[in-house]
Amino acid sequence: MEKWEVVEGNLASPQGFRGAATAARIKKTPGELDLALLVSDAAAATAAGVFTTNRVAAAPVVVSRENLAESRGRCRALVVNSGNANACTGRQGLHTARESTRAVAKLLNLAPAEVLVASTGVIGVPLHLGLVTSRLPDLVAGLSVENASAVARAIMTTDTFPKVCVLRSEAGVKPVYLAGIAKGSGMIHPHLATMLSFLTTDALVGPRTLQSLLRAATDVSFNCITVDGDTSTNDTVLAWASGVAGVAVRPGNASWAWFLEGLTQLCQSLAKMIARDGEGATKLIAVEVEGAGKPSDAERVARAIANSPLVKTAVAGSDPNWGRILCAAGYSGAVFDPNKVDIRVNNLLLCRDGVDAGFEEAAARKELAGKEVVLRLDLHQGSATAHIWTCDLTHGYITINASYRT
Repeated sequence: MEKWEVVEGNLASPQGFRGAATAARIKKTPGELDLALLVSDAAAATAAGVFTTNRVAAAPVVVSRENLAESRGRCRALVVNSGNANACTGRQGLHTARESTRAVAKLLNLAPAEVLVASTGVIGVPLHLGLVTSRLPDLVAGLSVENASAVARAIMTTDTFPKVCVLRSEAGVKPVYLAGIAKGSGMIHPHLATMLSFLTTDALVGPRTLQSLLRAATDVSFNCITVDGDTSTNDTVLAWASGVAGVAVRPGNASWAWFLEGLTQLCQSLAKMIARDGEGATKLIAVEVEGAGKPSDAERVARAIANSPLVKTAVAGSDPNWGRILCAAGYSGAVFDPNKVDIRVNNLLLCRDGVDAGFEEAAARKELAGKEVVLRLDLHQGSATAHIWTCDLTHGYITINASYRT
């Protein structure tokens, strides 16, 4: 089995999928895509999902969880809208989500439990069912491999670009594809973030196996990003396997590691796109912690630094204020000796053994001025590591979020 390589394509590049998108007037801007449909034509398709840990879960999250459980991972369609989160909308919201799946199921001759639903947008505003159901016949009629390209744009809210990644690998003489799209720009914080991501493959993967693989890939990708420390009500990652390529993925053999490598690469690529596109962001920041006494300490330090407004604004201004980084590590709750910590920006040493390393200010500012910045900490306490992707914090974040609802 060969390595996975990035190729051109869309969510329907894996065999057995079709998609379509339309403008349903859910968003305020007339003509803007805001409703999409994804369908697997393979009767044996499997599905898996990972959802928000927020106790305030949106109606589509509740319904998709129910349908995945009822169908035992045999879902074949997704209806998704942007512009309205259908969250904090009570019984009416649940009714809208369930009726949306029923309407799709009727048009596609499926059981309602075989249809998943997702939403993103403004919280607390009822989603008008008629806006969804009135456009479903057109979406079904427009389903195709080519039209699936529009799905990535239809799920955007404050995103500045559609987030798409397609991978290809050879398994013997057979090509296998992995594809994914995502949306997310603000209200981003594990676990998960205010994000949607939909993944497809034409490999043959059982529902339990797909669920295990998805959770493993999510843990080192979507659960390793943060923009602003807010965990959303709608976070959803869904994966489908059509099986059309005929290449089976099974636990305990080489196919498992091969497929997980590709799925992880796919999810990490999409996760970094989300962090890079943080609301108002100008820089992607990777926080890398090594030398921790245990994994939980490494993770605590990385998350504290990545979520620190003082660190993020310092990076925005290319200010090598390493004291803010060490301070965030100190309040993270991790156990370490501050007098042993080394801090680098990219490969430039700013702090050695907890004190100033005597760096040149101009050189440090130059390192921080790039579009991608790596903050590296070595705690010198052990061998545990962690990584988090985030972005800088600028005035743009306030501008976007001060008027998001109105």
